[in-house]
This record gives sequence, C-alpha cells and structure tokens, in this order.
Amino acid sequence: MTKTKIAAKRSKDPATQVGAVIVNRKKRIVSIVYNGMPLGCHDDQMPWGYMFVCHAEMNAIVGISALELEGSTICLTLFRCDGCAKIIIQSGIRKVVYLSDEKRDRKETKASKKRS
Repeated sequence: MTKTKIAAKRSKDPATQVGAVIVNRKKRIVSIVYNGMPLGCHDDQMPWGYMFVCHAEMNAIVGISALELEGSTICLTLFRCDGCAKIIIQSGIRKVVYLSDEKRDRKETKASKKRS
C-alpha cells in the first residue's frame, strides 16, 4: 500500500489524490497510477472536478492486457465509486483492497458496497 500512497501524491487534483496499484496473480505489480486529467488535456485548461478527472482505477486498467488483469488485485487509497466498481468487475480483477472509506456516507458509495 506504500506504493499506492506514493502514486496518489503525484495527482494534481486539489481536492482528492487517489493512487492505484494492480498486482497480478503472480504477485507482480503491473500498474501504478493516480487520478488526473485525460491524455492530451492539460491540467490548467480544464476545471478540476469529478466530471473531468479520470479515476485512478480507470487509469490503472486501461492499457493492460486482459490476461494480466484476470484474477488480479487492485489496491487503492480510496474506496472505489460505483462507476469504477463496474470497470473493475468487467476487467476480471477479483479483489479490491483500500486504505480509506471517507466517502462511505454517500449514496453512490453505499450502492457500490452492496455489489461487493
């Protein structure tokens, strides 16, 4: 989880820095990322906010082969949202480990936990 925290610190999001690490079935790290603007969008050209930011989970999954993801574990600094939960499930990741659940009282977080 230390690598997850370090990755989160690289995010330029002023409100929420989230890091993600994916570990495959062989216990090898295959992705270390953080939340940020989509590729090609400069940090100073778009407003920071939920609508525009690519979540760390999404960034971690994109670009990795399905074979690497099948049965893997994703480690997060913050509990995943409902949208990211769907991406995680569809990718073949089978385990989610997280450090913080600070948004647990939000309606969408409660819905996501029901699917866990």
